[in-house]
Amino acid sequence: MLIASKCFRWNPIIETQSPPPIFSLPAPIPQWPQGQSFSSGLVNLGEIEVFKVTRFEFIWSSSAILDTKKVLTFYKPVGIPDSFHILGHYCQPTDKPLRGFVLVAREVEDRLPKTADIDNHNKIPPLRNPLDFELVWSPNVGSLEFTSVGGYFWLPQPPEGYKALGYMVTNKPDKPKLDEMCCVRADLTDECEPYCLILASSSGTPESSFQVWSLRPCDRGMLGKGVSVGTFSCSSGLNLEDELPIACLKNLNPSLPAMPNLQQIHALINHYGPTVFFHPEEVYLPSSVAWFFNNGAMLYRKGTSTGEGIDTTGSNLPGGGTNDGQFWIDFPSDDRKNFIKRGDLKSARLYVHVKPALGGTFTDIAMWIFCPFNGPATLKVGITNVPLSKVGQHVGDWEHFTLRICNFNGELYSIYFSQHSGGEWVDAHDLEYIDGNRAIVYSSKCGHASYPHPGTYIQGSSKLGVGIRNDAAHSSLYVDSSMCYEIVAAEYLGDVVEPQWLQFMREWGPKIVYDSKAELDKIINSLPRMLQCSMKNLLNKLPVELYGEEGPTGPKEKNNWLQDERW
Repeated sequence: MLIASKCFRWNPIIETQSPPPIFSLPAPIPQWPQGQSFSSGLVNLGEIEVFKVTRFEFIWSSSAILDTKKVLTFYKPVGIPDSFHILGHYCQPTDKPLRGFVLVAREVEDRLPKTADIDNHNKIPPLRNPLDFELVWSPNVGSLEFTSVGGYFWLPQPPEGYKALGYMVTNKPDKPKLDEMCCVRADLTDECEPYCLILASSSGTPESSFQVWSLRPCDRGMLGKGVSVGTFSCSSGLNLEDELPIACLKNLNPSLPAMPNLQQIHALINHYGPTVFFHPEEVYLPSSVAWFFNNGAMLYRKGTSTGEGIDTTGSNLPGGGTNDGQFWIDFPSDDRKNFIKRGDLKSARLYVHVKPALGGTFTDIAMWIFCPFNGPATLKVGITNVPLSKVGQHVGDWEHFTLRICNFNGELYSIYFSQHSGGEWVDAHDLEYIDGNRAIVYSSKCGHASYPHPGTYIQGSSKLGVGIRNDAAHSSLYVDSSMCYEIVAAEYLGDVVEPQWLQFMREWGPKIVYDSKAELDKIINSLPRMLQCSMKNLLNKLPVELYGEEGPTGPKEKNNWLQDERW
C-alpha cells in the first residue's frame, strides 16, 4: 500500500546572497534503451544541430538596483561543447531552483537531402556572428556615467537574412565581442511569442521602465515545428513591441530522430508513470473502456428510442466523421446503470497518447483516464458548503494529465494537470513524488480534475470564496499509471494500432440540461433578505457548467489531441 509518508516534495532554502539550489529528480535517471538519438544530448534540426546547456555563470541580478518584489537573475551558459555557438543568455526568478536551459547550435556537416522544406544547396551558412550590438536597457542609462552595478542588455544586430534568437547581458558598459554569439539564418527560425511577464520595473520615468518575458514558439502542438531556445525577451518603455526582434528555432528534420521509439516509451512510462489518487470519499471511480462496454453501455442513434449494446473493443461504434449529434453513448435504462456509475477501479488504466512537442525536442505523454460517471458538484459560498443534487452530473468523463519529457536526456521536465475547461503546467521541482521519480496526481472528488497537491480548489471566484469545490486528497484508492496503461496512439511512429473506440467522434454521454435556476434560487431564498442581492451577483460568477452539460466527447475530439495544452 502506498502511504503519504513516502511523498517527496522539493523544498528549497534560499539565501539572499547565494545562487539558487540546483534541482535534480529524487532518483537517478536510468540508462534508456537504445534507438536513434533520443537522450543522446543532441537534436538534429536539419541544417543545424542543437545541444542543451544547463550550466550557467552568474552575470547580474535585478535585486542589485531594481525595486521589484520578484528578483530575476541573469546567467551566461558555460561548458559549451567545441564548435557550438551561444544563441542567447538565460534568466529565471531567484526563488526557484536552477533547472532551466538554453540551446547552443552548430552547423551540421552532412546536411539533409533537399525537400520541400529544405533546400540547403548553394545557400549562405546557417550561422553567422552579428554585425553589432544595440544597448536595449541598463539602469545606468540617463546617468552622468556608466557604473558596474547595473546590468547591460544587448540586442544582436543580425546580418541580412538572419535572425537573433536571444539577448546578451553584461555587467559592464562595454559592448560584447561579435564572436561571443551567433545569429541563425531566417528560414531556419520560427516566430515566438511572450507568454509570461517575469519582471516589470516602472520606477522613475516611463523611458526607464523595464520588462522581461519568457518566450514560447507560436507554432506548437503535435505538428508544430517551433523549437524553444530557452532565452528571454526584454524591452524598455511601457509596451512590448508588436513584432519581437528575436525568434525561436524551427525543426526542418521530418524524421524527428530525437523522438523515443516504442521500447523507449515503455521505459519512460515505467519510470515516470504517476500514481493517481482518488478522494477517500469518491463514489464514482474510473474503469477501463472495455469494462464500461461489457457491463451495459449502449449506443443510441438520433430518432430511435432503444440503444444497441457495444462490444468489448467498440467495433460497432461508428468511426470518423464529426460530432454531428447523430450518435451518443448512454447507460442502459434498467438497474444496471447504478452499478456502472460506480466504475471499477481494478480494471482502470491510463490510455496513452505519445506525440512530439516543441518541434520534437520534447515528448508529450498524454495519459487519459475514463470514469463512467461524473458526480454532482458541491457549491462553496464562503464557509458554507451546499451539495447540489444534479448540477455537474454527466455520463462518461474523460480527463487527462500530460508528462513532458526532454528528448535531450530523457528527463521529466513538467506535468500538465487538466482541470475542467483549463489546466496548468507544473515544473518538476514543484511536484510531489512517490516511489522514485513517479509523481503524484490527485483526482478531485466527483469531478475528477487533476491537481498536483491535496487541498480544496475553487472553480469560480477564489477571491470571493464562491464556486464549485474541487477536493483532492490522498487515499487508498489509486491507479499506478506506470503499470496500468495502454498505448493507444503515437502517430509519428506509424506502427501503433489505435483501438476502434478511439475513432468514435461523437459524445460519450447524452446532453443534460439542468433546472439549475430553481436549485440556485432555493439557495438564495434561504439567505437573509439583505444578502440576497449580493448573492445573486456572486452566483453570476459561477462556471457555465452549472447551466447544463453537453455530452463529453472522447480524447480525439479534444483540442489538445493535436494542439498544445492550454498554458
